[in-house]
Amino acid sequence: MGSGDPRPVRRVLLVGFMGSGKSTTGRLLATRLGWEFHDLDHVIEARSGATIPELFRERGEEGFRALEAQVAAEFLHRSEAVVVPGGGWPCRPGRMDGLGPETLSVWLQVEPQEAVRRVEDAGGGRPLLEGRDPEAAARRLLEERIPYYRKALVHLDTAGRTPEEVAELIAVELSSLGTGNEHASRKGNSTNE
Repeated sequence: MGSGDPRPVRRVLLVGFMGSGKSTTGRLLATRLGWEFHDLDHVIEARSGATIPELFRERGEEGFRALEAQVAAEFLHRSEAVVVPGGGWPCRPGRMDGLGPETLSVWLQVEPQEAVRRVEDAGGGRPLLEGRDPEAAARRLLEERIPYYRKALVHLDTAGRTPEEVAELIAVELSSLGTGNEHASRKGNSTNE
């Protein structure tokens, strides 16, 4: 947000590596704010009739990323929305730079070994972590992506925090910036079960 910019935040974009808690936190935050929640991977799967791993196999990563870019362009213009793209979406030149002052971008940070644990606990199925050493793959991929994630306006380490706590921290940040929607400040310290 540029200082002195009078426009309120109209949407939140959660970015970060797979397993960082974007979807869970995003859903909780949207409920708390009374906003829409859009997990772009789920939107892509519903529209294409294929899972993300199937799309990677059928179209390759670049084909999938092109589809992801189309869907993101649509949803990043919605108001009162929490938008969660896949972990690779921000990693193209210009994507994080052109968000504008009405979008609060938040990087949910996670360590590679924790990301792999969370992904495995959720049933796996992440094409970019397939192979003999998922943790090494995660470490390598995260290292490539950090310069893009760093462009987010807010950086939140998820280590030792529940998704509810992370959503609360984002809601407090929104309240301090002004959302044009007073749900965040009215709900104060409430939690979502």
